[in-house]
Amino acid sequence: MQSLQLQLHLLCTAVLVLAGQAHAHQVWIEQDARGAKLYFGEFGENLREASPGRLDRFVNPLAHRQSAQGMQPLHAVKTANGFALSARAAKGESLLAEEPVFPIAERKDGDKTVRSLYVPAARLVTGHGRLEPKLTLDLVPTGQPGKDGMEVQAFYMGQPLPKAKVAVATPSGWTQEHRADEQGKLTVKLPWKGRYVLELKHTGGAGERAGEQYDRASYVTSLTTMQHRGLPALPAAPPASPNKN
Repeated sequence: MQSLQLQLHLLCTAVLVLAGQAHAHQVWIEQDARGAKLYFGEFGENLREASPGRLDRFVNPLAHRQSAQGMQPLHAVKTANGFALSARAAKGESLLAEEPVFPIAERKDGDKTVRSLYVPAARLVTGHGRLEPKLTLDLVPTGQPGKDGMEVQAFYMGQPLPKAKVAVATPSGWTQEHRADEQGKLTVKLPWKGRYVLELKHTGGAGERAGEQYDRASYVTSLTTMQHRGLPALPAAPPASPNKN
């Protein structure tokens, strides 16, 4: 068994995102024997936004279960700290969620008002088997084995996203960044047992949504996976307090 010193060495030599660095929120999906749930906040900081509070910015997240039978719509029921999904994912299946009507944000840039579209989405996988992309911005396993981890591929609008940046996080706060190749593929290391969330971001240009103009679009998609082999999991960060506005 690997020693605690080696665990700390891995932690310190990894590419870390400093705690003081600014992050945009993400959504991610977790599931256990009781069911599956969509959360909004910062996975690596153990922050789950609540209602009343920032969770109320969500209007109608759309959820699906992806299986060999195709895409099955799911209900997403709002709770105090997330959205409970109406089904779990069995082995080889995947859960997906996307908020298509998150409110467009406005900020002043000198005399100009900049309107920004934010599209958060999430996927949960129950294995490393190959999956077809379904989300606007998607990150899926390729089915190819990766040493101590998994190979994934980034897609935007159904097409591979070259040189995409992917950040891997654990509940302990450990974060490591990777860069995809020209086909949007990369292999991520999963050294510890437990849950990981991989985050993919992409910025788009101006456009229109339901008659509303925006100047830029920010897509943030997560991929949740469980690692059942490896070093013992590092302790989770203490729960962070949700924001009230």
